[in-house]
Amino acid sequence: MKMTRWSFTLCSLLLSSALHAAESGTALKGDELKAEPFRDAKTVAKLASGDKVDILKKDGGWLQVKSAKGKGWVRMLSIRKGDARKSGSNTGGLLALASGRAGTGKVVATTGIRGLNEEELKAAKFNEVELKRAESYASSKPAAAKFAAQGKLVARPFDYLPAPK
Repeated sequence: MKMTRWSFTLCSLLLSSALHAAESGTALKGDELKAEPFRDAKTVAKLASGDKVDILKKDGGWLQVKSAKGKGWVRMLSIRKGDARKSGSNTGGLLALASGRAGTGKVVATTGIRGLNEEELKAAKFNEVELKRAESYASSKPAAAKFAAQGKLVARPFDYLPAPK
């Protein structure tokens, strides 16, 4: 059976819907702890880079954490699972971000997709009109190059990450 990228993404999201309770983590950078998983929610405390947290729950691109400074919600990309100081290379740090990787499998979710919770995913139904609408946002290479030139954007090459062992 051939799996399309849309069905792969949906399967990935379905299979990685929750983090294990009380997983440890470390703040990668200073960020605000929010009362709710929203950017404009009330700030309840501030995390500093290196602060230890317990990851309690995940909701979309947000993690509910508990730290010595309080309990609240912080953006997923501000937290690294485990101890940030144990990592010996940048690659390890990048791979260990709270990316949605669950368990020992290779299933990964991305925060680039609207943060859907488990109930929303279970209730989801295929919508061909919305799929075509999403596909209509694709840009051709010449159009993207023109946009980049107008914005004076510069290409920056980078190495691929090493293959997993």
